[in-house]
Amino acid sequence: MLYSQTTPADKRRVLRERLAAGETLRFPGAFNPLSARLIEQHGFDGVYVSGAVIAADLGLPDVGLTTLSEVAGRGQQIARMTELPAIIDADTGFGEPMNVARTIQTLEDAGLAGCHIEDQVNPKRCGHLDGKSVVDESTAVGRIRAAVDARRDRNFLIMARTDIRAIDGMDAAVDRARALVDAGADAIFPEAMRDLAEFEAMAAAVDVPILANMTEFGKSELFTVDQLRDAGVRIVIWPVSLLRIAMGAAGRALDELTAAGSLAGKVDEMQHRADLYDLVDYEGYARFDSSVFDFTLSTRQNESIDRG
Repeated sequence: MLYSQTTPADKRRVLRERLAAGETLRFPGAFNPLSARLIEQHGFDGVYVSGAVIAADLGLPDVGLTTLSEVAGRGQQIARMTELPAIIDADTGFGEPMNVARTIQTLEDAGLAGCHIEDQVNPKRCGHLDGKSVVDESTAVGRIRAAVDARRDRNFLIMARTDIRAIDGMDAAVDRARALVDAGADAIFPEAMRDLAEFEAMAAAVDVPILANMTEFGKSELFTVDQLRDAGVRIVIWPVSLLRIAMGAAGRALDELTAAGSLAGKVDEMQHRADLYDLVDYEGYARFDSSVFDFTLSTRQNESIDRG
């Protein structure tokens, strides 16, 4: 009932332990708190909160327009609704190193288990679009050092994302990843890898976990979890997939409503009312306070209605 019974500290500790054990963890992207509950119900290892999804939810492109308060607020809403650890996209840290430090502590307070900070020039853009620019190594390293220095919970996972592969090639990506690890990064998110061999090379080059981004319509092939595990990847995210599927279904439903004047033909594709009630735990609320569940009117309310 209400929010997660697992504390943020325990979520972070368990995430660290599972990564240290060499597991490959699956983090589908949640586009709202309810979808985070669904991810947990289906037995996944964690929840990912995408910056692109937060921007899209606001009707904005993913070009650095969202603010720390918007990202942290959405992250808190999602993280507190699931027993799973949630990791979030913190873009470039929302400013200079001092801003990065504030970002880390704000995300800790929001209950997140970790975040990634990238090395793009701000304003950034989607990692699978052309025309990206990255900062120099000193600036990238400074962001990660600020993040590491600011964190209060040593189990809060600080990941460094590098977009340099698409600009300067794989050798530059390996060099940048090593520098970011030396700066204190707990994991590396190498964006826009082209094939499994590149993931293997990155995993071999550093001694921290590697994250793979399996976003559709991008520059990376959509590999299976087993393929990525064999390549040395330890975290896999599908950042926008559930939003894309949901929006695709919503568009088809609106087409049906326009054409047929009814959604009777789409009922079998909908989440059943009973499944929704199970997901939001109506029974738990009923046990806590039966009036929440059955909406029974009090005698005074009934008398008012009768007089009306």
